[in-house]
Amino acid sequence: MIKRLLEKIIVDKIGSKKAIIILGARQTGKTTLIKKVLSEYSGETIFLNADKPIVQEQLGSASINEFKQLFGSAKLIFIDEAQRIKNIGIVLKLIVDELPKIQLVVTGSSAFELSNSINEPLTGRKYEYRLFPVSWREMVKYINHFEALSQLQQRIIYGMYPDVITNSGNEKEILLNLTESYLYKDIIAFQQIRKPEFVQKLLQALAFQTGNEVSYNELSNMLQIDRKTIIHYIDLLEKAFVILRLPSFSRNLRKELVSKIKIYFYDTGVRNALIGDFRPFNMRTDKGALWENFFISERKKANHYNLKYVNSYFWRTHQKQEIDYIEEADGFINAYEIKWSDSAKYKIPKIFVDTYPNSNIELITSNNFYQYL
Repeated sequence: MIKRLLEKIIVDKIGSKKAIIILGARQTGKTTLIKKVLSEYSGETIFLNADKPIVQEQLGSASINEFKQLFGSAKLIFIDEAQRIKNIGIVLKLIVDELPKIQLVVTGSSAFELSNSINEPLTGRKYEYRLFPVSWREMVKYINHFEALSQLQQRIIYGMYPDVITNSGNEKEILLNLTESYLYKDIIAFQQIRKPEFVQKLLQALAFQTGNEVSYNELSNMLQIDRKTIIHYIDLLEKAFVILRLPSFSRNLRKELVSKIKIYFYDTGVRNALIGDFRPFNMRTDKGALWENFFISERKKANHYNLKYVNSYFWRTHQKQEIDYIEEADGFINAYEIKWSDSAKYKIPKIFVDTYPNSNIELITSNNFYQYL
């Protein structure tokens, strides 16, 4: 089993008298992670799968006395896919406030569905975390540093979902099933989208534009969908942990872009499945974009599991001077130019150095990337 970094964070928060909320896309391993936590807990536990109608019915309408009867002497309660429960925010608030000896651990596959229900009722009553596909650090602990590096190109092509890593030889089938059956199933169901094929076409268009600036107007014209709908779908896909957006960084210069975005995928295997391209890394014309996507996604995971809170951007001027990835936190700027090879030619834009003289700038390559994760 792949040991997840989030496990220690969760275990350390047990007994905090606050609900522990774990969000993440389907198939990232949320249920497996929590079952492991439950199995190692010394007290009595209860596992509730909210996909089951009986769980939805009982938790959605129970009073505090009924909760006491349902939970008995259990001290750790896990509710899986909690967004299925009616008025889940009020339910969780009631349990946290009235049953302080019970530790709640709750998972959900969609931030737009669960977070919308719990944010207000659970203000000051929760810790919220995300579980991503397997991170590089988790991969290294699973098979060791040298073996992980030997699989780097394969991981860029097939991604880091747990089932993909542990089922060598079946990667394509798993990824195609994931993208067709699970990935944005919640979006279509929750938002009652009448033409789900538009979501598929939008994802494919975004996959082809990985690493490039994205124009909502161009996507609208290409897909024949109005601009507001494009923006709405992209927002939903981000909240479902399929894609991540990088806005442009601008503080001091009129020459800097201010309204552009870039879109990356949380998993490069999913990106490749959407466009049906699993060619080996060294045969690809998009390997620069794939490597950039891979590192930015891994950096996002590393920051989250290290409880490091940063704002993320890309930087580009109208004259096309650019830096791939920027993090800003506590007034400090860390800039990263991402190249596959050490021998790639790159010169840091003088205008960036002059404008942000206290920034730290690093060149990330396939030979040193793990130092930044």
